[in-house]
Amino acid sequence: MSGQELSALEKELGHQFKDIGHLREAMQHSSYVNEQLDLTLKDNERLEFLGDAVLDLVITHMLMDQFPQAREGDLSRMRATIVNESQLAMVAQRLDLGRNLLLGRGEALSHGEQKRSILADTLEAVIAAVYVDGGLQAAFEVIEMQFSRIISSITERPAVEDFKSQLQELVQVRFKTIPHYEVEAENGPDHDKTFEVRLSIGAVLTTHGTGKSKKAAEQAAAQVALERLEGEKD
Repeated sequence: MSGQELSALEKELGHQFKDIGHLREAMQHSSYVNEQLDLTLKDNERLEFLGDAVLDLVITHMLMDQFPQAREGDLSRMRATIVNESQLAMVAQRLDLGRNLLLGRGEALSHGEQKRSILADTLEAVIAAVYVDGGLQAAFEVIEMQFSRIISSITERPAVEDFKSQLQELVQVRFKTIPHYEVEAENGPDHDKTFEVRLSIGAVLTTHGTGKSKKAAEQAAAQVALERLEGEKD
């Protein structure tokens, strides 16, 4: 990245770096670093790890300010709708991080700068770079600038309880996977069936649900899983 490109990104972020090397490191994907002869170069994976924690902390703080009466389970659900791969990739695209991302030849040929997972990870690394360079207040200001509109667009509770969506968002954030549903049994005549569904989240949790349709049974299993996961943090 050129100095001009780094300066443009600083303006988009609203943070002027004391050490621009932090930002440069955040933009260096492992595929790029692995192809360089300079053994002192670092990829952005450690910054990504730190940025994930900083983002969780700041978004939680913002949600608690925005929704002072919200319960822990609702705060977890709302955070999961914000801190997920899709939302982070959208913010990264708005900042045009993909254009400045340093990728190896293979990733560049496969358009890695457009991949949601890479964009989301890069955004987390950039947030960490701001945190390392300027402290928590600087990171808070950058995150607030980029995410306040998203937070203001969500509500405490969905108009219709969609337990499957809530569970998937929570599981993606907490366990980096998705729930798996399997129909275990169908009972009764064709015109009046009852479905039994088994839900599993890796080796973490298994629940069951029944309903007059597969969707209803899945929702029932998801509701139980949500209650258990949220209860673990009480």
